[in-house]
Amino acid sequence: MKQYISESIGTFAMIFCGCGAMTINEIIGGSISHVGVAGTWGLIVMAMIYAFGETSGAHFNPAVTIGFAFAKKFPWPKVPKYILAQAIGGILAIFLLWFLFPESQTLGETVPAEGFPAYKAAILEFLLTFFLMVVIINVSTGSKEIGTMAAIAVGGVILLEAMFAGPMTKASMNPVRSIAPALFTGNFQDLWLYILAPILGAIVAVSSCKLVKDEQCC
Repeated sequence: MKQYISESIGTFAMIFCGCGAMTINEIIGGSISHVGVAGTWGLIVMAMIYAFGETSGAHFNPAVTIGFAFAKKFPWPKVPKYILAQAIGGILAIFLLWFLFPESQTLGETVPAEGFPAYKAAILEFLLTFFLMVVIINVSTGSKEIGTMAAIAVGGVILLEAMFAGPMTKASMNPVRSIAPALFTGNFQDLWLYILAPILGAIVAVSSCKLVKDEQCC
């Protein structure tokens, strides 16, 4: 039970701070800035890995959980429970943002940039999650993101990817992070790509590790 509570709290904190930065940036006219939003995502992920890595592994992302299970580092029977815990945390975070900032029209939702086709956004989200999972699988201990190396590496790559890809897709890399705002804004049009692309990216990343590491890598 402690693992699931940790996943809920960690996902809540990550989405509340990350989507919160986007929401506040929206309603105050951009004072936080794109760089500030990207930094918020990277720093909150880093902090939550330090806080909960030892307890739950600090997945906070269904794509990461599925990736670890695909790598045979995490038991498949636990996957639905982890995803449910992550969903509860994410939805509660957006509910609180919706309550605090009812004037927001987006609540940090993930949508492709205007004029950027959904299929291109899907390719970009696939690649972002691929790079993220490559880093995670190489710095984790089993299925757990633990310690300084994991926190800095994972937080850093999320900051990096949010910095350059955020303007085009909002750099989700996380189905729950995309589903939760959509439940409150009602914008489900391109949600499919934010669910499918990260999961496929994580699975392909795990498969690719065998090309560069020994057979026991995953």
